[in-house]
Amino acid sequence: MGNKINRKVCVAPMMDWTDKHCRFFHRLISKHTVLYSEMITSNALLRGKRDTLLAFEPCESPIALQLGGSDPKALAECSVIAEDFGYDEINLNVGCPSDRVQNGRFGACLMAEPETVAECVFEMQNKVNIPVTVKNRIGIDGQETYHDLSTFIETVAQGGCEVFIIHARIAVLTGLSPKQNRVIPPLNYAYVNQIKAAFPALEIIGNGGVQTLNQMDTHLQNLDGVMIGREAYHNPYLLSAVDARFYHDPVPGLTRREVIEAMIPYIQKHLATGGRLNQITRHLLGLFHGVSGARRWRRYLSENAHKQGVNESVVLAALDYV
Repeated sequence: MGNKINRKVCVAPMMDWTDKHCRFFHRLISKHTVLYSEMITSNALLRGKRDTLLAFEPCESPIALQLGGSDPKALAECSVIAEDFGYDEINLNVGCPSDRVQNGRFGACLMAEPETVAECVFEMQNKVNIPVTVKNRIGIDGQETYHDLSTFIETVAQGGCEVFIIHARIAVLTGLSPKQNRVIPPLNYAYVNQIKAAFPALEIIGNGGVQTLNQMDTHLQNLDGVMIGREAYHNPYLLSAVDARFYHDPVPGLTRREVIEAMIPYIQKHLATGGRLNQITRHLLGLFHGVSGARRWRRYLSENAHKQGVNESVVLAALDYV
């Protein structure tokens, strides 16, 4: 495999959220946090506009592409494409519980087919030099025991997977929406910790319900890494403490205002190629979370960034409110 990735802290792949604009923004806040793309299905990548789907800035590295699918050959072909584009890791989605994903026979429903997942990983890893990882739940309805999880991990590891990102909730495939599946099934990090203890050679990353730096510290006592989801989106400046605290980087990070100043050339480039301002500013709304004026910052951007013909001056004007 290629260069070792330090996954001590990661930002989760989140549909409609972790696009290239969001990742560029997050990278300004933390130089070391590992960033993940939105899920892209193998069919979309093979049939769609690859340059659009896979585009990212070099500074986003370390960056992983998350794929959805269950056809080993198609996933292997996609992995080659992603490696050629410069991605540092390929992550296979075995955790999404949505009906659309289930109907396509990928995501969390694949936890019932560990041999299929193992075959996918084997074919993918056989074609690329970058690591192929798996993101899964601790179980699905009907397969909720530790033994079920352990069997899944052991089987997929035999296919060549060395890194598992485990969301510490089961996925309820019937009766709950994807949004409900993120909060209703209770967290059970005991299973995740048991997996690490039972498979010490594997790299195990915990995911689910992480909202504070202290929680990260707690999980890192037992696990190799931690993945942050919605909190990193709604309170992105949380990532500003990651480099010093978890990667021991002595170089001070950017202030919130410096982050916005660094975003301006990126915004100008995006607008010059026909992009819209609100495609970027929607990711910036939480930057001043917990700071006086944060609500006015969010409101000004929300009320003005979507207007026809506006430019980066809207963002600079919004700074006057914080």
